Amino acid sequence: MAGHTDGAITVEHHGHIAHVVLDRPKKLNAMTVAMDHQMNDLVHALNNDANVRVILLSGAGDRAFSAGSDITDLDEYGDNWSYRNRFDARTDYARAMWLNRKPVVAAIHGYCIGGGLEMACASDIRIATPEASFGAGEIKWGWHGGSGQTQLLTHLIGPGYASRLLLTGDRIDGAEALRIGLVQQIVPFSDLIDTAMAVALTIAGMSPIAVEKTKSMVRLAQNAPLDVALLAENDSFAYLMMTEDAAEGRAAFAEKRPPVFKGR
Repeated sequence: MAGHTDGAITVEHHGHIAHVVLDRPKKLNAMTVAMDHQMNDLVHALNNDANVRVILLSGAGDRAFSAGSDITDLDEYGDNWSYRNRFDARTDYARAMWLNRKPVVAAIHGYCIGGGLEMACASDIRIATPEASFGAGEIKWGWHGGSGQTQLLTHLIGPGYASRLLLTGDRIDGAEALRIGLVQQIVPFSDLIDTAMAVALTIAGMSPIAVEKTKSMVRLAQNAPLDVALLAENDSFAYLMMTEDAAEGRAAFAEKRPPVFKGR
């Protein structure tokens, strides 16, 4: 990694993968308002970069994925009406993560709490270490998370497990997160980035059109009635079958060779 710039977000490009690093290790990668703006600008840029097909998200250092928002920086958001409108003001990092069109693979070690948990929930695939610590502790201070914490977490693990975390503020480790379906794989810290990168590389080798459409179909399954979603899936499938990538996939299958997808 290029040198740390403690208090920023750094990006490394590996072929079609953008490795986004929450780079504030001395503060457990807690997010500031300045980092909010940077994340929103970054997501906009990545969504419109045809060379980027997958995003790998991780935290710098060996103590945290992210401890969420830096509470000492919250006054920078302005009054309560401004804070309520932070989505439109592009000052919400977890919302920005949710707006990624490209798949996001989160590599999680150490603290993943508050807004860090929201970023993890907004990701598509979560790989963690046994030492990962997941928590929604806002209830202890008189509020709940406001950038998807109550909603995305409930969609991911169901109302019972979500309520247990949201209403008690208790933390769970990587093994428990795997058991309840919050994460998809547990690996040692030494293997975390390599494992997440391998998943990202697999996805990056697929047709980028098919990947983005598949992500949108999974999102639709979380939000639409089944009959409506099935119709939308069929329309999406019909569209994909007419792409150049689909033709390349059929040719590669017939010729017994790996396909070379171009995103057309």
